[in-house]
Amino acid sequence: MTIAIFLGGLLLAMAIGMPIAFSLLASGVGLMWQLDLFDPQILEQNLIAGADSFPLLAVPFFMLAGELMNVGGLSKRIVNLALALVGHVKGGLGYVTIMAGCLLSALSGSAVADAAALTALLLPMMVKAGHEKARSAGLIASVGVIGPVIPPSIGLVIFGVAANVSISKLFLAAIVPGMLIGGALWLTWAWLVRREDIVPPPRKSLREIGIAFREATWALMLPIIILVGLRMGVFTPTEAAVVAAVYALAISIFVYRELKLSQIYRVLVDAAKTSAIVMFLIAAAMVSAWLITVADLPSKVVDMLEPFMDSPILLMVAIMVLVMIVGTAMDMTPTILILTPVLMPVVKAAGIDPVYFGVMFIINNSIGLVTPPVGTVLNVVAGVGRISMDKVTRGVVPFMIAEFLIMFLMVIFPWLVTGPAKWFHG
Repeated sequence: MTIAIFLGGLLLAMAIGMPIAFSLLASGVGLMWQLDLFDPQILEQNLIAGADSFPLLAVPFFMLAGELMNVGGLSKRIVNLALALVGHVKGGLGYVTIMAGCLLSALSGSAVADAAALTALLLPMMVKAGHEKARSAGLIASVGVIGPVIPPSIGLVIFGVAANVSISKLFLAAIVPGMLIGGALWLTWAWLVRREDIVPPPRKSLREIGIAFREATWALMLPIIILVGLRMGVFTPTEAAVVAAVYALAISIFVYRELKLSQIYRVLVDAAKTSAIVMFLIAAAMVSAWLITVADLPSKVVDMLEPFMDSPILLMVAIMVLVMIVGTAMDMTPTILILTPVLMPVVKAAGIDPVYFGVMFIINNSIGLVTPPVGTVLNVVAGVGRISMDKVTRGVVPFMIAEFLIMFLMVIFPWLVTGPAKWFHG
């Protein structure tokens, strides 16, 4: 009955068009009434406490870093480097998209920011080269999914806070899985374009490659600084976000000189607006998380999944299927905040590594960004690329299937995640 009231209230509020943050608060109030705990002061305290978190400061700073990279020319130089390296091979612009997407993922950690930048920079070039627009847009959308996986990742930060799991360990454990997803997209694109009759541009000379690499060096240094700093314990993930924002600001103004002082205010406002939406959503979800704990919903979910508890692999398959279904109707952040407090006790009871589960959970939620009908990244690509949502959805299907296959491969063979993670942790 408790689960029905919580989920029923949440779905009903969303169905009538209420924003997700307010839907979470409404379902939380309904659950408080059912538990005879309604008290506006409790609601207020949990709402404030939900956003009062030092680790969550990483979210606005990483978002600010992403805005600065797009405006300041870092993203453009990453794309130019990829063009110089692989733009000349058959289907080269697709490989450029994948390579640039992986590199941008190591800069911003936001699927929306990466997808918007790649769509604006590469979609017109791919269409002009003769690639089908729907397929090209689908590839760009699927590449954007890598953003929340390869560190730094806003999704991993939110999960780490919600699950009380080391964000640094999550960052280091997600590197190889993100690269595997990129490899799956590379093979899928190669298979799809093998029959296309498109003449690629001429190969860049070593001098041109050298120039592109030199111009991108400052942008490429950022992920190295962040990962080395985290690995060596120089700074925390929150401090890494501040380093990323300050570094991007300095490079944009003093090195690339593409960010004018008059533009800084607009960049700060854009980052603040996006951050405010996410942080209010997190705060609202923390109210529901507290009520979920008080109502002892995790133990009820453990009882429901009891048949799978003896087999971690079967349990992970069941959880991944559940998250896939939820991901078709709900965005990434609320899914993380709603399901994490429910699923973590199940995962711990089954003896599954919380870091491994966190990486898999974020991968699944990231792919949910391109699963219709919601598909936030699909909407971004459709809007920026001026293409219908139906065409983007049709184009993304083969890439989405490849990403799900890689995800379930990592479920069947957990060492694909845990092995590299142990190596990175030392």
